[in-house]
Amino acid sequence: MPRITFVHSDDSATTVEARPGITAMEAARANNVRGIKAECGGECSCSTCHCYVDPAWADLLPPKRNEEADLVEFAWEPRPTSRLSCQILLTEALDGLVLHVPARQL
Repeated sequence: MPRITFVHSDDSATTVEARPGITAMEAARANNVRGIKAECGGECSCSTCHCYVDPAWADLLPPKRNEEADLVEFAWEPRPTSRLSCQILLTEALDGLVLHVPARQL
């Protein structure tokens, strides 16, 4: 099972295991990862599951679709590695993925 580490703005971290085929947002919600609100429930219609992909992993993810890219622009302090965790489908190849949770969500 892929392990995902969510690094919080205070540098603490939460590592969770998730079955392949769910999203990083679903894994975060199932494990009560603080800072991932996911108000739309994974419909890619808000930006409250915004995260920063660790640079070591950024090039290993598929590119953002237009809908995601548009929403990321409205996230709090977007960066080049900003993604919506509802759009990151977990696979065995992503075992060890590191996602940084912003200090706040809009």
